[in-house]
Amino acid sequence: MMKTMSTIQEPIPLWRQLQATAAVIGAVRNGSSGTAAVEAVAAPLRPGVQALAFHVWRNLGRAQALRSRLVSRMPAPATDALLCVALALAWNEETAPYDAFTLVNQAVEALKRNFSTAPHANFVNACLRRFLRERVALVAATDRDPEALWNHPRWWVERLQREHPQHWQAILTLANSHPPMTLRVNVRHTSPADYLVQLHAAGIAARAGDAAVVYLEQAVPVTQLPGFAQGAVSVQDAAAQVAAPLLLQGLGPRPRVLDACAAPGGKTAHLLEAADAQVLAVEMDDKRMQRVGLTLERLGLKADLRTADAARPQDWWDGVPFDGILLDAPCTASGIVRRHPDVRWLRRETDIAQLAQLQQRLLDALWPLLRPGGRMVYCTCSVFLSEGAQQIQRFVARQSDAQWLPSPGHLLPGAAQNASKLGDNPDHDHDGFFYALLEKRGA
Repeated sequence: MMKTMSTIQEPIPLWRQLQATAAVIGAVRNGSSGTAAVEAVAAPLRPGVQALAFHVWRNLGRAQALRSRLVSRMPAPATDALLCVALALAWNEETAPYDAFTLVNQAVEALKRNFSTAPHANFVNACLRRFLRERVALVAATDRDPEALWNHPRWWVERLQREHPQHWQAILTLANSHPPMTLRVNVRHTSPADYLVQLHAAGIAARAGDAAVVYLEQAVPVTQLPGFAQGAVSVQDAAAQVAAPLLLQGLGPRPRVLDACAAPGGKTAHLLEAADAQVLAVEMDDKRMQRVGLTLERLGLKADLRTADAARPQDWWDGVPFDGILLDAPCTASGIVRRHPDVRWLRRETDIAQLAQLQQRLLDALWPLLRPGGRMVYCTCSVFLSEGAQQIQRFVARQSDAQWLPSPGHLLPGAAQNASKLGDNPDHDHDGFFYALLEKRGA
């Protein structure tokens, strides 16, 4: 039977995907998050564009260095974005998703199909053809550029060199790797060992990590995970799974816990899975708070959800002290760039000081809400010291009743703490985080 025209699925031409990818790259250059930029892409294009954009962000330093050697004057933003997309996708023959000549032809076609960039199509075509002819020499020349070599902004590379002199290369290398899909087993439903049996029965290769952590050998849609809809498991990086047990240790039964800056709700849920806690979750963004609610609903858990600014407790606190406070503070997200490779190009060095001020404001505002003997966990998904150890050093100097207890400190991404074990330490494959456990002195 002949298919009607309405049922035929036409393949999406590569030039359309390149156009949309360049728009996403341009949006991040203009200050939008990569997540928001990808979500704005038309649904049929979105999966392919996301894959291409991630590849581009992981190679954008090299692409920009190559572009600088191919042009004498910076092209217009939309043209430059497409030129850099093509270079990022084509420069490394071993990892390129398409052959170089196809990429060049389709990139030029993408320019021609856009009214604003069409006049520059011949110029970009000449640049890319020159790149193909001189690829080896151009790549070798850009090897001397740290942005090209590490595919991070120069300031980012230099900061890591200063702050982590033994591990900066491992951190940057891991940042361009593909992270594992990591699960948190809901121990109220099943044990990690039993869930591994379910995964293997479903044909999903996996291995156990520490505590409730399970690593998948390959990422799969959550709809394929046994029991996901029923709340048996959640997707959460291993480093993020440290927060709940670290806070709950020593708090006693049914603790009253505040989860400040709670979205998207993974740590809120983990607190409720791990203990019979009374949890108040605060998040200032209403849309993000809705995600917390949906997460808890899927898991069959309940918390008191308040859309409010955690730094203004006078707007939401009832005056009853908390036994425990989890402050997962806003930060640069420098520790999770392998999952969100846009972040390195979105952030500016000045953001670090601004975010450190916000973290300080949250710490000082929330500390009085803790009862004497209570505990606070401060954490950030950052590898920068000013958002971690230096922040807490300043805090305990200001707060005479704050005791900094033994805690993980800076968890460098993957196995970067021991660079000699980068390839054979998979059970500790996690994002970069900082953790400090603080106890309030008093009766």
